[in-house]
Amino acid sequence: MRKIKSIEVRAEFGAGTKGASLGIDAIKTAAAERKSDFFIRHESENVEVNSLNNSQNHLLEHAKRIESVYGVCSKLAAHVEKTLKQDLFPLVLSGDHSIAGGTILGLKLAYPDKKIGVIWIDAHADIHSPYTTPSGNMHGMPLAFLLNEDNLESKKNDIDAATIEQWDLLKNIGSIVPKITYENIVFIGLREYEDEERSLIEKNNIKVLTVEQINEIGTEQTAKETLNYLSGCDMIYISFDVDSMDPSVSVGTGTPVPNGLSDEATSSLLKFLVQDEKVCALEVVEVNPLLDDDNKMAKTTFKIIEEAAAVIEG
Repeated sequence: MRKIKSIEVRAEFGAGTKGASLGIDAIKTAAAERKSDFFIRHESENVEVNSLNNSQNHLLEHAKRIESVYGVCSKLAAHVEKTLKQDLFPLVLSGDHSIAGGTILGLKLAYPDKKIGVIWIDAHADIHSPYTTPSGNMHGMPLAFLLNEDNLESKKNDIDAATIEQWDLLKNIGSIVPKITYENIVFIGLREYEDEERSLIEKNNIKVLTVEQINEIGTEQTAKETLNYLSGCDMIYISFDVDSMDPSVSVGTGTPVPNGLSDEATSSLLKFLVQDEKVCALEVVEVNPLLDDDNKMAKTTFKIIEEAAAVIEG
């Protein structure tokens, strides 16, 4: 039996659209409407982000608000490390996906000698660097800075010295480089990514399970294949971006992509995955109620969280 503690990060520094920082409270509203005591029963911590720079003063073109991303990742890592050392299961609820760097850093700080497996449930690869990003938004770069990846072979942006300095600081956050490796990543639901990311996926032979494959083999077999692939890892982290789901579920996320997972398949998959005792953290990101109607995405997401949590806690 594992006991959950929720860690809440109301940050959207890495996103290109405002509103993701409101996702946690939207999820809590959905819980209240379901008359669930989930957020009463579980201990929670709030990662302070108000003191961090959320202004436009440091908008580097190819790494927007990177200093703020560094700051929030540092703070989140400390919360995750403490939670793990308390023998609790961190459920990280955040705005945008750039904070994944903080979650994984926290895992490495708590267990520096452990090999981390990454299950990235997302429509996007999030493996750009400032040298390749089409938008400059940091939520498209967390895997790259965790992998210490510049992808200079696919370089298309000329970046200035200030950007290089901040990017190098972010890659070295926590003084552990790299924090994860390519062979220990599995992409689930991936379907929209650029050629620069495709080259890294193919070059490093990253395992990808598409929506079509999942629909064909089913969620239980998908979970089995994923966990078997990561069997050499000591611990497994799951990052769940809600845009992995189909927009027919809801458009309440910053970058919806057609032909995604159903909410039923997503919930089923997570329940099979978290049965594995190696799974040590679950992260949920990118709910944006400002882009939604009737808070649909938050309602769907909370139901998925609640069902996965029931399995985690046994």
